[in-house]
Amino acid sequence: MLMIEKTNRQSVKYLLREHGIAPTQQRIQIADFLFSKQQHVSADQILSHVQIGHPPVSKATVYNTLGLFANKGLLREVIIDPNKVFYDTNTEHHHHFYNTDTSTLTDVKDGDITINNLPTLPSGTNFQCVDVVIKVRNQ
Repeated sequence: MLMIEKTNRQSVKYLLREHGIAPTQQRIQIADFLFSKQQHVSADQILSHVQIGHPPVSKATVYNTLGLFANKGLLREVIIDPNKVFYDTNTEHHHHFYNTDTSTLTDVKDGDITINNLPTLPSGTNFQCVDVVIKVRNQ
């Protein structure tokens, strides 16, 4: 899991370079926010945050940067539905609860889910992982 305690420009630049990402101003702003703590955030939440007190960052830049970070292993994409994607700074394999009333994503404790009896895989494929999102609502 990636997290930069007390983020600063140098540590963020190092993290990006270490993953083969050129540290542009916009990427540094986004990474500084993302990796300051473990969190599940949407692109819109990130966009709102990086606009506060910083030079403008376009929505396209945020989405492109998040895609790049996910492809380079810095983030996990958690797709709730085609219109709801969260970016998880915890890149270790784990499962989630999604609260449909509050639109929040939280981690399921490690070991609380056991997956058994997977079907036979299609020919020419290898097992990668099983991601479970349990949708809940408030009482």
